[in-house]
Amino acid sequence: MDALNNILNRSSHRDLVSPIPSPEEMKKVFEAALRAPDHARLKPSRFIEVKENGLKKLSDIFTTFAKEVLTIDDIKIMEKYAGAPFRAPMIIVIISKHKEHPKVPELEQQLSTAAAAQNILLSLNALGYGAIWRTGKFALDKRINHYMGLETDELILGYLYIGTADGKKREVPVVDPEEYLQQWS
Repeated sequence: MDALNNILNRSSHRDLVSPIPSPEEMKKVFEAALRAPDHARLKPSRFIEVKENGLKKLSDIFTTFAKEVLTIDDIKIMEKYAGAPFRAPMIIVIISKHKEHPKVPELEQQLSTAAAAQNILLSLNALGYGAIWRTGKFALDKRINHYMGLETDELILGYLYIGTADGKKREVPVVDPEEYLQQWS
């Protein structure tokens, strides 16, 4: 698949099943992720690959965090959080690690990690897999770091749910670039 066609036809998939990418395919996916723009080569991006028994571990973290930090006691909401990791056979936790640098602010490092996440999504699409980027209560909140075993200078930007797309592929919306473009000549 050529690069431009891959970008223009990528869409998020909610229904994901096995199979998942092989370890060899994931090595290439992570290599592509680390080709994202990275001012001063700080390598602020880090990833946690979650599958098999790891999905239960992530489920336990979500429910413990929701109960202890978010103080949620609604049974239906807690069941939703407990089941969230099982919506796909693999999840990649996208983490940005802030590194002090006089010319590269924290936000720029987070943007680099977001670009790495996009490279993962595009790579998976090129390999024929489906994925969706999710955030929600368990992302963009440093209070979850302790539960995830992260450092205080790290931030979860989201969770990429990965697998083989199941069911009908969502249509890629037609977007007119002119609506989002201003030109100065």
